[in-house]
Amino acid sequence: MDASSRVLLELAAREQALDAKIEAARTAAAEQVRAAETQAAQILQEAQARIDAMTAEHEQALDAEVQQIRSQAATQAQAQAQATRERAEGKLTAAIETIMRAVLP
Repeated sequence: MDASSRVLLELAAREQALDAKIEAARTAAAEQVRAAETQAAQILQEAQARIDAMTAEHEQALDAEVQQIRSQAATQAQAQAQATRERAEGKLTAAIETIMRAVLP
């Protein structure tokens, strides 16, 4: 074998070694991409779960606040109704007394 053939064989061997390293690097990169995609999917699932939990908590707080406002409004309405009845009864009593004084000597 002459020198040029040996050089060509050496270059071919190096090229095969580089090709093998490139393929190994591609495989490793693909695995890292798959791992990153899996991790991203898990992060998205966790984020969605947190969003759902926060939404439910917010809805519960909102429902409780609405219930409290309704209760306060009902209490105020009852108090106002009672005050109105008491004023009406007072006016009715005064009207009856006025009529009785005017009719009876």
